[in-house]
Amino acid sequence: QVQLVESGGGLVQTGGSLRLSCAVSGRTFSRYAMGWFRQAPGKEREFVAAIRWSGGSAYYADSVKGRFTIAGDNAKNTLYLQMDSLKPEDTAVYYCAARGATTVVHTPRAWGYWGQGTQVTVSS
Repeated sequence: QVQLVESGGGLVQTGGSLRLSCAVSGRTFSRYAMGWFRQAPGKEREFVAAIRWSGGSAYYADSVKGRFTIAGDNAKNTLYLQMDSLKPEDTAVYYCAARGATTVVHTPRAWGYWGQGTQVTVSS
């Protein structure tokens, strides 16, 4: 079993920055992919970014490429999402997710573990 707990959401102005954290516990994660998704009101949950916990390339949605950075800290068992140049359209609940495979897929239903979510609101 994997437990994921997000933190770091909040209210920020357009152009500002936030860093989300996801504390990971319960299993060894060397063969896991870790990711961030988001869901805005009235919209489906969508892929934001992901990495393989063991290292390697990061993957980003086109809408956040160049503005968001995903990173993992093995020593702290924590996943991060640095969000810069935030826009009002980034407003959503952000979820940390884990997948028991090293392949990264964008489909939410392919990810088996989820955190409770943290709200990010970007004001114009």
